[in-house]
Amino acid sequence: TMSKSKNNGVDPQELIDKYGADTARLYMMFTAPPEATLEWNDAAVEGGYRFLKRVYNFGSKLFAINNVAAYAYFNWANSPLGKETKALRLEVHTLLKQVQYDYQRMQYNTVVSGAMKLLNALEDFKNDGSEGASAALAEGFSILLRVLYPATPHICHALWQQLGYAKASGDLLDAPWP
Repeated sequence: TMSKSKNNGVDPQELIDKYGADTARLYMMFTAPPEATLEWNDAAVEGGYRFLKRVYNFGSKLFAINNVAAYAYFNWANSPLGKETKALRLEVHTLLKQVQYDYQRMQYNTVVSGAMKLLNALEDFKNDGSEGASAALAEGFSILLRVLYPATPHICHALWQQLGYAKASGDLLDAPWP
């Protein structure tokens, strides 16, 4: 147990200086539910940092798709979708439903786990270059950013701006829940 009197606490400022505030927040939310005691583990901090790097790198790859933000608000009703695109959308929205349930229960560790599964689904998707596939990726990533925003506001805000979602739908803070 950490305490000031035993002088065995962990200074979060060192963690913030080394990895950034988003990594510190993500680690604390992911490691344990709010009511449980947090067991400090430096290796787990590295895992959170690597995950955020993957999110940023995926956003950078997505930036290569022209007009990413416009794809996020694609008209799904009038477009034929491939089997893989339909499967991705189903998985994204299934994970979103679970994350929303976890937020309501204040189970932030499983919220982060759901965000990790969402990123894995987006990374595993094979974009065939069709308009529907690009739209599914853009929609999925916009959902990922909104899901992660309470835990990692800085990186999500930066990606939201860079990818043009802010121009299409306003600031991430005011973006509607998907």
